[in-house]
Amino acid sequence: MESILSYNSKYVENPLREFDRRSLYLKEHGKEIIKLSIGDPAIYFPTADYIIKAYSAALKEHKTYYSRSEGVKELINAIIKRYKHYYGIGLHEEDVIVTSGVSEALLFINSGLINKGDSALFFKPYYSQFIPNALMFGAVPVYGEYDEKNNWGIDTDKLEVMLKKLPILRKKKLKYMMLANPSNPTGTVLKESTLRKLVDIANEYSMLLISDEIYDEIVYNGAKFTSMSRIAKGVPHIVLSGLSKNFSATGLRIGFMIMPEDDPVSQQVKKKMRDYAYLRLSINTPAQYAAAEAIGNQNEHDKFIKGYVSKIQSRVNFAYKLLSQSKYLETVKPNGAFYIFPKYNAGKLIFKNDAEFAHKLLETQGVQITRGSGFGKQGHFRIVSLAPESVLEKAITKIDILLDRYKKKTDNKD
Repeated sequence: MESILSYNSKYVENPLREFDRRSLYLKEHGKEIIKLSIGDPAIYFPTADYIIKAYSAALKEHKTYYSRSEGVKELINAIIKRYKHYYGIGLHEEDVIVTSGVSEALLFINSGLINKGDSALFFKPYYSQFIPNALMFGAVPVYGEYDEKNNWGIDTDKLEVMLKKLPILRKKKLKYMMLANPSNPTGTVLKESTLRKLVDIANEYSMLLISDEIYDEIVYNGAKFTSMSRIAKGVPHIVLSGLSKNFSATGLRIGFMIMPEDDPVSQQVKKKMRDYAYLRLSINTPAQYAAAEAIGNQNEHDKFIKGYVSKIQSRVNFAYKLLSQSKYLETVKPNGAFYIFPKYNAGKLIFKNDAEFAHKLLETQGVQITRGSGFGKQGHFRIVSLAPESVLEKAITKIDILLDRYKKKTDNKD
């Protein structure tokens, strides 16, 4: 039978969720499951009470109607003040659009910018949603690389060489450069010097620069975060962020995009992003009022964020130390977000690929992680280091048990 589905629907996948049904089945049938696959801080760090109270107040005040498509003014003004406070950026109301998480912003961007055959520049390993969102609209991705041997930094000299070697038509079709800083899945915080070079490269190739900065306050181990909004002045760019990570409020589904520039390209993009917001009418109205309070109440947020980041740092460093002790793994120490992205030594192990490794880890040890190939890096895996240290220690012990069981040896019976 001929399929009713669209051609591009084949690209719709999310490796973060691929084992969820199996994991739930195993759990319902009595197996203990340690889930380290989803970056959901609200499970371990409850959303602050002042945000919950604001949500409840919005409901009691019957703020359950369609709101402005761009976002309620209270929230937009709070976002404007945030970027002034943190980064010294002057924004106007028309520079901000509230979305249903960064996920919806990605759909807006790709639908609005990508024609079939156009390209966008991504860096491996990338956030797992970046590529399907682009492929769905007919994009032909171009890939740069994070350098694992250099703490997952970006070698901009190598990037320039790669871009110069692209066919002329492909260069002309490059629509945007996508970054995640701090990085999901590696936890890397890019240096300001690297960011400035990337701004220059985007400008040289007339690429819209897009920076996903949803972890911009979750930085530690001596790293310093620089927002693209502070250094890309004069170059068309979009910054993506939201409530999910910095405010531990994933389920509110509040994201936003800021577009600070006013050049012709930025004006075109801002107008079209607004059109997409109008098309979907509105996002969760009471959640927007809660978000306005979350971002706008700086005193309460300061109380929350200090202890929150301190605990994340402790848990990430603890997990990193244990992973680093494994003779089968190579692990780069993160300094932002809450992920670790180890590489297993394929030469010492008998897994066919990282999907088999992830599957066997769940089935035999009850630990759910995400395969590295879902982020564009075969032979790696991502763990989320939000659980208490006792849980992380148990999970990492189980990972090492599996690795030891599947090491290459002549008498291996498995």
